Amino acid sequence: MSLKEKLQEDLKSSMKNKDTVRKSVVTLIRASIKQYEIDNRVELGDEEIIDIISKQLKQRNDALTEFAKADRDDLVKETEAEIKVLKEYLPQQLSEEELNEIVKSTISEVGATSMKDMGKIMSAIKPKTKGRADGKLINELVKANLQ
Repeated sequence: MSLKEKLQEDLKSSMKNKDTVRKSVVTLIRASIKQYEIDNRVELGDEEIIDIISKQLKQRNDALTEFAKADRDDLVKETEAEIKVLKEYLPQQLSEEELNEIVKSTISEVGATSMKDMGKIMSAIKPKTKGRADGKLINELVKANLQ
């Protein structure tokens, strides 16, 4: 079953079960997919859909920190529930140890020695961790390993 089909089925079941959080998240994902397909006149596969879901997850994580700063507990809880639903559609996330190993091997592959090589390292790591790791965490690990 493709990711699109799974989203369609989950939308139906969330409507039947009156799961409003899941329904709204799935609806937003499907709308983003449809918008991209119309704008670019293409049919998206699972990889591209994972990219869209990853972007939405990043947006929710950024919003979560802002809501926490503003002491908006109601919005924090709602956003956390949305994040949980989004993560269900992404591939299994890499642990920090696995990610650190990928970072170390990529640094040696690229031959990086200083912070000037950060761009090379990040561009080499992105395809390896696509949809399975947070960019901020990757960035922090690269910095830690270069110092």
